[in-house]
Amino acid sequence: MNTNTDINLINTNIILTDEDLINHAFNYVLIATKQYSIDESHAIKHSMDVYKFAKDIYKDELTNNPHISKQYRIICLSAILHDMCDKKYMNEEEGLNNIKIYLKSYVDIDEIDIIVQIISTMSYSTVKKNSYPKMEDYQLAYHIVREADLLAAYDIDRCIIYGLTIEKLSYNDAIIRGRELFTNRVLRYIDDNLFITEYGKKLSKELHQIALKKLEDI
Repeated sequence: MNTNTDINLINTNIILTDEDLINHAFNYVLIATKQYSIDESHAIKHSMDVYKFAKDIYKDELTNNPHISKQYRIICLSAILHDMCDKKYMNEEEGLNNIKIYLKSYVDIDEIDIIVQIISTMSYSTVKKNSYPKMEDYQLAYHIVREADLLAAYDIDRCIIYGLTIEKLSYNDAIIRGRELFTNRVLRYIDDNLFITEYGKKLSKELHQIALKKLEDI
């Protein structure tokens, strides 16, 4: 489904502050989730969670890596928009193109290219298949967003919701499917050395233990 009409209606060719850009990015998530029927497991709440984790990692890394201060809005926009091209819901290239169209009046083209490169290469399946891309000066920004998404994945409810809404499973079958996916993927993040930052390494261990307890309770 083409969303270009809706996207172009929002563009106003003005220079926005970082706060304005973040507001517009979340607005785009609302538009895209409605038009592509993106369920709760990848919709606004998930974008909010990834955005929060990305900001937390960014703050933790800033002292030792001051160069990322100039990449703050790339990190934030990538975190918020990362699932708005997910091939589970749409053609990935179409989703990426819609994001480019939406951002082009607000964000420099070079920054858009970095955002697109981050969100198109950061998924678990893409990393497992192709490893990490070479991002040069933006390598840490890439890992910040990627790790934020992994941290937000320590929530088995997202797996259950996806099973219920997209795979049309019964609640019990969605739990069984969620347990299997969660165990075979999320609970292997640490062993697979997917966390690079100190913040990500520390928090993932805490979230891992919380997730194990929740698995016992459901």
